[in-house]
Amino acid sequence: MDAVHTLLTPYRALLHEVDDWFQRCCLAVGEQIACHRGCSDCCRGLFDITLLDAYLVHDGFERLPASVRKRVGQVAHRRVEAIQQTWPVFVQPYLLNRYPEEVWDEIMPDDDETPCPLLGDDGLCMIYDSRPMTCRLHGIPMVDVSGEILFDEWCTHNFLSSDPLGMPALRAPFNDIFTQEQLLFREFTRRLTGQPYNELDTLIPAAILLDFDHLVLPELSCDDGMRS
Repeated sequence: MDAVHTLLTPYRALLHEVDDWFQRCCLAVGEQIACHRGCSDCCRGLFDITLLDAYLVHDGFERLPASVRKRVGQVAHRRVEAIQQTWPVFVQPYLLNRYPEEVWDEIMPDDDETPCPLLGDDGLCMIYDSRPMTCRLHGIPMVDVSGEILFDEWCTHNFLSSDPLGMPALRAPFNDIFTQEQLLFREFTRRLTGQPYNELDTLIPAAILLDFDHLVLPELSCDDGMRS
């Protein structure tokens, strides 16, 4: 697993680029962005993350004290058991890609306010430095430096009286960032499974429980675009 683990270094460097962008946005538009330490409104419900992000989450989880890991693991286990009521074959390695994307909403409803298993009682992420890319991007729309709008939504607490889509200060080289992410993901899956994949997705509670040392991919029925 050492060959797999070493890929976390370049991936963390890429994530730091995203963090730097977010901080630049906060400095550029000031009070129009309400995101702050301890706000956890976005740390609710379920959302898909890549298997690379799942590995990052699992690495952060493994660094927690044993007593905390036990408690978080129990919460994650109950969350996965609830999913299995809808999807009985959602078992190791807990891949969403066993199902068509159009049915993912069955387990990820927009009104789910269940806290993330890794959200502490103080409103802080227990693995903040190992949180997924999605968590780092949330709250601000994504507009590439070219002007291309990649994601046109933002947190309801932000930009209450302005339209951020027209703010050049919020732009970043997202197309380049996501290209680098895709290349790292393909290399990660190649080292992990022997085959490069374009897409393999799971959930944060499942990432906590994943056994990466003995990961075996099942037959995937929704294979379009996943394997090169």
